[in-house]
Amino acid sequence: MAAKKILMLVGDYVEDYEAMVPFQMLQMVGHQVHAVCPDKQPGERVRTAVHDFEGEQTYSEKPGHWFVVNADFATVDPARYDALVIPGGRAPEYLRLNPRIIEIVRHFAAGDKPIAAICHGQQLLAAAGVLEGRRCTAYPAVRPELERAGGIWCEINEGYSNAYVDGKLVTAPAWPAHPEWMRRFLELLGSRIEP
Repeated sequence: MAAKKILMLVGDYVEDYEAMVPFQMLQMVGHQVHAVCPDKQPGERVRTAVHDFEGEQTYSEKPGHWFVVNADFATVDPARYDALVIPGGRAPEYLRLNPRIIEIVRHFAAGDKPIAAICHGQQLLAAAGVLEGRRCTAYPAVRPELERAGGIWCEINEGYSNAYVDGKLVTAPAWPAHPEWMRRFLELLGSRIEP
């Protein structure tokens, strides 16, 4: 397997598990991952939030860890990356207002490069206008945006642990789907993990 160069888009209150776990898992199998955030330099941090499913009508939110950005958003060249990861949480809600973020997302979609988006990360895909006719899922509250952007909603299982692949796009509803979401993304990357 040739190591891939992967870009991850983060911001304050990104979902803790959805940033930390893929960041570490992808590096564990040999890929290089650059996490970037508008207005942040390498070595600066974003605050994360932990979202949990505890029986209320929606997820609860608790303070998460600090997540260190390791690349410079201002100088990032998406053409130098093989794939894109978009974690969820509250960050996508405001990141989608940044024209450069939208430009980056469109670059990966237009180039048919692998994109992994989870939870509210699909808000960036909807804002970028790259979901037309694509089968995908997201956190249930994002469904109206996903469908208005032309996406075809795929059902979520009871444990929020499933993922869908449509071409080079892999989506999942929330962090309980990490095993399926990352497995399918690694397959798109050509990564092999021997048992």
